[in-house]
Amino acid sequence: MKLSTTQAQNSFKYGWLLSRIFPYIKPYLFRIFCGFIVAIPLGLLDGVTAFALKPYMDYVVGKQDWVFHILEHEFTLTWQLFAFIIPFGVILFAAFQGVLRYLNDYISAWTSQRITNDVKMNLFHKLIYMDPQFFDENPSGIIISRYMSDPQTASVGIVEQIKTITTSLFGALGLIGVMLYSSWKLAVIGVLVLGIAFVPVALIRKRIKAASNKNMVIGGNITTNINETYNGNKVMAAYELQQRQENYFRDQIWQSFNVNMSLTKRAAWMSPFMYLIASCGIAIVLGYGTHLITSGQMTAGAFASFVTSLLLLYKPVKTLGNTLTSIQNIFVAMGRVFELFDLYPSIQEKENAIPMNGLNDKIEFQNVYFEYIPGHPVLKNINLTIKKDETLAIVGNSGGGKSTIVNLLPRFYDIKSGSIKYDGVDIRDLTISSLRHNIAMVFQDNFLFSGTIRENIMMGNPNATAAELEEAIESAHLQEMIADLPDGLDTLLGERGLTLSGGQRQRVAIARAMIKNTPIVILDEATSALDNKSEAIVQKALDNLIKNKTVFVIAHRLSTIKNADRIAVITEGELVELGNHDELMAIPNGQYRALYEMQFKKQEEMLTNV
Repeated sequence: MKLSTTQAQNSFKYGWLLSRIFPYIKPYLFRIFCGFIVAIPLGLLDGVTAFALKPYMDYVVGKQDWVFHILEHEFTLTWQLFAFIIPFGVILFAAFQGVLRYLNDYISAWTSQRITNDVKMNLFHKLIYMDPQFFDENPSGIIISRYMSDPQTASVGIVEQIKTITTSLFGALGLIGVMLYSSWKLAVIGVLVLGIAFVPVALIRKRIKAASNKNMVIGGNITTNINETYNGNKVMAAYELQQRQENYFRDQIWQSFNVNMSLTKRAAWMSPFMYLIASCGIAIVLGYGTHLITSGQMTAGAFASFVTSLLLLYKPVKTLGNTLTSIQNIFVAMGRVFELFDLYPSIQEKENAIPMNGLNDKIEFQNVYFEYIPGHPVLKNINLTIKKDETLAIVGNSGGGKSTIVNLLPRFYDIKSGSIKYDGVDIRDLTISSLRHNIAMVFQDNFLFSGTIRENIMMGNPNATAAELEEAIESAHLQEMIADLPDGLDTLLGERGLTLSGGQRQRVAIARAMIKNTPIVILDEATSALDNKSEAIVQKALDNLIKNKTVFVIAHRLSTIKNADRIAVITEGELVELGNHDELMAIPNGQYRALYEMQFKKQEEMLTNV
């Protein structure tokens, strides 16, 4: 599945999305509940400010004492005492509000980060078990964006928005309460206008979704470009591709700019439109409020309290356009996240799959057809039997399907038709883990992980003993290299092991395969990228690796091919010749003979001269 083509189809199914995110929220419900408890008074405190204006205006500004009764006893607070108390009340109120805001922010940040971590870890677990075809179809930047950025946007955003909505909701309820207390007539006008202001929200949702999804795809393409610039820096320098990469980057940046501006153009009008509606409401309130004051139906303090409440209530409405964009982005990201959770590898293990216990007899390819792209076969009717402890060299022109054959052995891909059998058992009837546990692979460009040399070798068998590690090092001819390094086996490698030479990386990979000690070994052009000196050392290591093993080797080195028990010649996806070197050379106008004349004869002459 190509991730760049997904459109977050479920981003408007808010109930469905919340039900999918709820299992990640559930473990932290107590903290979220504590956040709600803090958010409620934090929201209501806005109403306290507005409510306090009424007694301040009526008693302090009006210089009237406040007379009230408790249990049939009369009490009086003078306006001078009010004037003295209120400044201290403001300070205490601000301090209390600050403590609540700190607690709210801390609880929100803690829960959102924990939820994000859980989502990311579960997504990464799914990612590492996706099949190679998934990685073939999706650029690194898209994968990084989808598996890292989207969960951050969705998880952090949802908790933050829940906090904001809770605070705003109770703030609005508190302010509406103050408005009703001050004047129910004016409150009806204010709430009615507020409801009208929310009407344009429904008009913009789909456009926000489309723009948000486009922007996320563009962001992934930008990341891919940066990754390619980093990993392909030598090719870029050698072929003077700097301008090409810069042009790509500039185009992507401008695409992002255009999408964002298109979204802004469609969403930004909402805020001024809502502000206009809110202003109309305020104008009506001012006009009608003046009438109520002059007719004695309302005090100036009550009116001041009402207007303050109304202004505080309309404040979030004026920025609703930006708030809506943010919320819809969160739901788009959430939709994209759960699309990833609903992806499954195309390589699936059968329910009653059986474990593979070594190789006792043979491996068979029976009428195997395979294609990467439907309708474009890469392998056609391959029939081949490899006996235990036999070495099969696979040769042929580039692009003929040699690497595809060996990639089918550990079931990196599933065949279209036919069967591959280990000791008579179809590969699809075996557990994937046990199958791959019996196969060691050495590639042309072996990937070394960040970490030490010891860690990279031990990846082949984490339970290997010190003696087995030492044996693997000796067999891979790594002793001298390790002895020359300042920290020996514990020397840290750079990214992809690029601090080592090509030959050194290959020998570390061979040691990793050797310590795995599997009955089947696959060598995919393991020496093709090396110079003659490095190749000679690596070849000695490979000779040690393949002793008493069933070996598939894609090779360009004549001695490896000649020493193989049999040679399979693959041309345009078909097995055209099979036999040992002498048998294939004896075929008049044979494919192997022509290949030998073109590629291998010079090697033989050079070896003879040496």
